[in-house]
Amino acid sequence: MKERLWKASWRTPTLKADAARHPTRSAVGGSMGTYRTRGESRGRLPLVLGVVVGLACLLVVFLVVKPGGGRDDCLSLQVSSSTEKDDLLAELAEMYNASGREFPVDGGADEGADGTGRACAEVTVAGTSSGLAMQALAEGWDEARVGAPEPQVWSPTSSLWPALLRERAAATDRGHVVPEDTGPPTSITTSVLTIAMPRPMAEAMGWPDAGIGWSDVLSLSLAPDGWGSLGRPEWGPFALGKDNPHSSTSGLAATIAAFYAATGLSSDLSPEHLDDPGVREFVAGVEAGVLHYSDDATLYMANLYEADTEGRAMSYASAVLVQEQLVHLYNRGAPTGDPQQMTEERRPREPLVAIHPEDGTLMMDHPLVVLPSASPGQRAAAEDFRDFLLEDGQQRRFAELGFRDHLGVAGEALAETVSVPSGVRPSVIDPPSPRVLTGILDAWDDLRKKARVLLVMDVSGSMNESAGDSRTRLEAAKEAAISSLDLLHDEDEVGLWAFSTETEAHPDAPYREVLPPTALGEGRRDLIDAISGLHADGGTALYSTVRAAHQTLVDDFGAGRINAVVVLTDGRNEYVRDNDLDSLLRDVDADELERAVRIFPIAFSEQADFDTLGEIAAASRTKAYDARDPATIDDVMRSVISNF
Repeated sequence: MKERLWKASWRTPTLKADAARHPTRSAVGGSMGTYRTRGESRGRLPLVLGVVVGLACLLVVFLVVKPGGGRDDCLSLQVSSSTEKDDLLAELAEMYNASGREFPVDGGADEGADGTGRACAEVTVAGTSSGLAMQALAEGWDEARVGAPEPQVWSPTSSLWPALLRERAAATDRGHVVPEDTGPPTSITTSVLTIAMPRPMAEAMGWPDAGIGWSDVLSLSLAPDGWGSLGRPEWGPFALGKDNPHSSTSGLAATIAAFYAATGLSSDLSPEHLDDPGVREFVAGVEAGVLHYSDDATLYMANLYEADTEGRAMSYASAVLVQEQLVHLYNRGAPTGDPQQMTEERRPREPLVAIHPEDGTLMMDHPLVVLPSASPGQRAAAEDFRDFLLEDGQQRRFAELGFRDHLGVAGEALAETVSVPSGVRPSVIDPPSPRVLTGILDAWDDLRKKARVLLVMDVSGSMNESAGDSRTRLEAAKEAAISSLDLLHDEDEVGLWAFSTETEAHPDAPYREVLPPTALGEGRRDLIDAISGLHADGGTALYSTVRAAHQTLVDDFGAGRINAVVVLTDGRNEYVRDNDLDSLLRDVDADELERAVRIFPIAFSEQADFDTLGEIAAASRTKAYDARDPATIDDVMRSVISNF
């Protein structure tokens, strides 16, 4: 549902906390309701004997049954799931835990408590995006940073991520974190990469009669008159929604597919192909149509849905590169991936069509990967949990939420919702080797659409307060901002503003330009020094600053670039000279501007006005980022930078 990297907070369903959600089980795994004894006396059984028997039975229950349901001797199995299926996998884990299943183990410390060589498992699921999980495993899992316990089982969206983990681990001598290569992993479900388009736009490109591929995306991206080349000038330029491939599976798969399409191959992509000038020109052309990159494809879907509800379905993005499953949820009224939203009343006016590019697409295989941290008993538990997920009932549950089955076949509901043939497995291209996969990401760094960014830092007096460690908020923010620059390309242009209210040192305006946007290749050192030299004083002139920064980029727009304002603040607007939020929202409304400048606000304390920052972000068709826990600022800043 929501494939995303560098999140500040993660949902970790707790499956043991509520006894009502798990029936208790006896020491041999049988179902227990209320423990009953056969203590009714016959004849003259002494009262004391009845009391003793009753107390003994209560003691048995106390020793055998865990407070949250389940046995004390069940193995604990922690699963890290990609975020578009973590809620569903947690739901299925609850069913598994309540099923009373047992499985054979080899013995040793993991053997069942009764010595029979059989055991049960208590499975817990936490959602972490595939890219973040891969990085955490490669560098050493830090529960505080990731926001989830270290897993023994990993279910990323695609086997592309374990392949990248092998490459990363090999480069850092951390081979002990790499799962065994035992052949193709078993999928628990699947979904295919699609070009999702509003139906009228797909029809304008010839759908469903004509095949549509990456070359068509390239042609429209480069057409000077955009949709005018197909007789629909009112739709403007061709605008593509695409995730950052370093963080998102759909972004990674789309980048791979573009390289394959540029070569005309469906397998055996080589490092030499990545260096071919024609191939690089093709991929750069596709990237040129990107609105901005995202760490979460549901951001595009939510913006599309909002435009649709306002009768402007063709005004935002022409196409979004996402898993087919997200298209199903969108068309059922759940653009953010929340199945609770799926109702007839919420269905969009203009549904999306899921186009499988005729020049190749990739299957997201959703493997269940056992990690080296798993004990022998946990490995057996993981195998049993996988078998459980592949049973018909659980596969039907995946299908209800828009997934294909584990063999890649679409069910009738999915086929109807996204307009694809039922019972047919699409033609897919082979994933590249890990070496080539790493090369694709390196090439993308050079070929992606470049950015023009204003970094706007709050330097009000409250930024002198503690960030919860030995640093002030301003020191933590400066360090995070400097570190995030490593993610940007030398050709990206970055400028720096500081704001508070008027102060003795800066009496003329509540904000000031510290450095104009300059290519990092030329100005990286100056920018780092400027960030390091910021000092805090004054109040918070949030609205006035956002308005001015936005207008500055509109006036000095970087053609062919992603134009964006990143504003970090620890407070709320305190500037009486500009306290008109409604006016600000109108001024930054991306739908009303020919030159769209995106605003990415970051809330950096509990005192930050996160709701208002969310309104500002929504008006510019982005989202606000939550670093109200200052310990998360490094990851949040990296998440923001992944949009460029």
